[in-house]
Amino acid sequence: MLASDAATASFTSRMTKCCCSMYLGAPGVQRPGDHYNGIIRPYTIVSSSLELRKVAEADFPSRFGHFRILGFEGITDGEAEDAVVLKLGDITTPPPVLVRVHSQCLTGDVLHSLRCDCRAQLELALESIAMEGRGLLIYEQQEGRGIGLLNKLRAYELQDHGADTVEANEQLGFEADLRAYVMPAAILNFLGVRRVRLMSNNPGKIQALENAGVQVTERIPCLVDPIGSTEKYLLTKRKKMGHLLDPV
Repeated sequence: MLASDAATASFTSRMTKCCCSMYLGAPGVQRPGDHYNGIIRPYTIVSSSLELRKVAEADFPSRFGHFRILGFEGITDGEAEDAVVLKLGDITTPPPVLVRVHSQCLTGDVLHSLRCDCRAQLELALESIAMEGRGLLIYEQQEGRGIGLLNKLRAYELQDHGADTVEANEQLGFEADLRAYVMPAAILNFLGVRRVRLMSNNPGKIQALENAGVQVTERIPCLVDPIGSTEKYLLTKRKKMGHLLDPV
C-alpha cells in the first residue's frame, strides 16, 4: 500500500468512527479511471460510505440560460447512482449560492404530467438561478421519491383507486420517502460549496445537508400554484410529509 493510500485509509477510519461528514479527497493520487476532473474516495455520512466521481463536464446552453453541465457517478455498497448538475456563474464567491436539489420525475419533467408539481418546480428553480446569475441545480436519480419508475406507475394505479401518494408507497411495501440526499451533499462538498440558500419546501433536505456539513443559511420556498389535479397530492405532502406548503 502506498503511504498516501495508507494515510487516507487511516483518516477514513477515524472519520467513520466519529460518524462525521466530510469530503475526503486524495489530491495528487491517481488511479485507473480517475480521468476528467477528480474523484472522492470515499465520502462518509454517518454510516453510509459513498464513492463519488465526476465523469464529465460540458457547455450547456438552454432557454433558461447558459449553464455548465456536470455528470457525477456515486457508488454506495456496490450500487451505482448518477446525478447531473447544472451550474451557472461563479459559485465560489462568499455569498451563499442558490441551490435546488431536484429528484428525477420522468412523468412530470419530461412527459408534462399534471399529477404532480415537479416540472413547475424544476422550471421555477432554473428561472430563479438564471435571474440571480449564479447557482446550482442538482438533478438526482430518485424517481418516485426513490422507489423507481415502474413502482411509481404502480403507485399511480393505487392512487386511481383512492390511495394518496403516501398510502400508495406504503401499500407497495416502501416508506413514504426513501431519499437520503447523500449524493447531493457529496456533490456540494466536491464543488467546495459549504453555505447555500436552499430552494425547497422539504425540511428533510435541509436537515440532510446540515448533517453533511453544508450550512443552509436560508430556505427559499419553491411554491407553484396548485391546480385541480395536484390539490390532493400537495395536501398529502403538507399533512403527512411535513412539507412547507401553503394550505391548498
